[in-house]
Parts: sequence; structure tokens; C-alpha cells
Amino acid sequence: MTDKLNEKKVAFSLAGTSGIIYIICAVLIAIFPTGAMKAFGFLFHGIDISKISNASVTFASTILGLIEIVALSIIVGYIFAIIYNKIKK
Repeated sequence: MTDKLNEKKVAFSLAGTSGIIYIICAVLIAIFPTGAMKAFGFLFHGIDISKISNASVTFASTILGLIEIVALSIIVGYIFAIIYNKIKK
């Protein structure tokens, strides 16, 4: 019995998930900029990421970032499913 992953479904599932997480992140940064930077710093082992963050985040840059993360996630998800299906054989 072979359980193959549907490449398109995996790619778009990952893209949707990544897009939702990106939007939540953008909203948190917009509402709680200092707290969000501190919280996200914990994800990077305590590094102060405020030193490398951009203070002027625009709506256009947020939309561009969303498009980029969704496009990259589609590519990564598709490649993941192809590799999984090859290994699973």
C-alpha cells in the first residue's frame, strides 16, 4: 500500500499555513511592536532582533512579504511532496 502525497495539496496547504502565520505576525508587530520584538527574540535564543528590524514597516512591504512567503511556501511544499513520494516508494 502506497500513500502518495498530492504535491499541489501539500504545496497550497503549506502556503496557506505560512500566510496565516505571517499575517498574525504582522498584526502582532503592528499592535504590540516592542512586545512582539521581545517575544520573537526568544525564538532566536534571546538575540535582540530589534537591532536588525526595520522600524518603518509599510502596508506595501507587508503585502510584498506575504506574497513572497506564500510563493516560497508553494515551492518548498511541492519539492517536499516530490521528495517524500520518491523516498516512500
